[in-house]
Amino acid sequence: MEKFAEEVRRLTGFKLTPRQLQAFRDYEQELISWNEKFNLTAIREVEGIRTKHFLDSLSALLELKDPVPETLVDIGTGAGFPGIPLKIALPELRLTLVESVGKKSEFCRHIAARLQLDEVEVLNLRAEDMGQQSCYRERFDWAIARAVSSMPVLVEYLLPLVRIGGGVLAQKGEHAHAEMQSAEKAIHLLGGNLRRIRLVTLPGVADERYLVVLEKKAATPGQYPRRAGLPAKKPL
Repeated sequence: MEKFAEEVRRLTGFKLTPRQLQAFRDYEQELISWNEKFNLTAIREVEGIRTKHFLDSLSALLELKDPVPETLVDIGTGAGFPGIPLKIALPELRLTLVESVGKKSEFCRHIAARLQLDEVEVLNLRAEDMGQQSCYRERFDWAIARAVSSMPVLVEYLLPLVRIGGGVLAQKGEHAHAEMQSAEKAIHLLGGNLRRIRLVTLPGVADERYLVVLEKKAATPGQYPRRAGLPAKKPL
């Protein structure tokens, strides 16, 4: 864990406390244990979990630390990435995790309780349905997603949830720039604007990773997001 802590400091500037490192250790153990019974993630070895799940998730701190958001929604969180690592690093964050697969949302509830994380809400529903509920629509400082969908689809999930002045962060691979170009029309239609695309280099990982950051400039038209399944079937 000392190596992991140093890699976090080098990448993000954050110095994790002993309590935070213990939380990551417990998270790792629970993930490995649950993976023996349920297929939560394809990455199952310790080194891969620490680099490709934990450190990759925490790379979002490069955009979220100045200022630190009060509220964040993580769409398609799976086994809690990137939301739970960010909550461990930012204890005051009010976090909402959204996952449509029952076993994965159950694990998220379990790990939030196991790590005694306050103000973590786990929703077992589709992002499209959530975006049309007044209690969630345009309520969050930031919406984030990691390895969920292509950008034209993803922005229809995320932008309706963010308040004007808030941000969207998509963690993307080598095709980030091409995806952005294909999503320009959808982004402007939904009230967003590109702020920047930031390259992230993880130690020992050859694959390119990027943080695609949007800002919410205007209210999202009321007909978006469209009904569940339509954004993926017919991207804007």
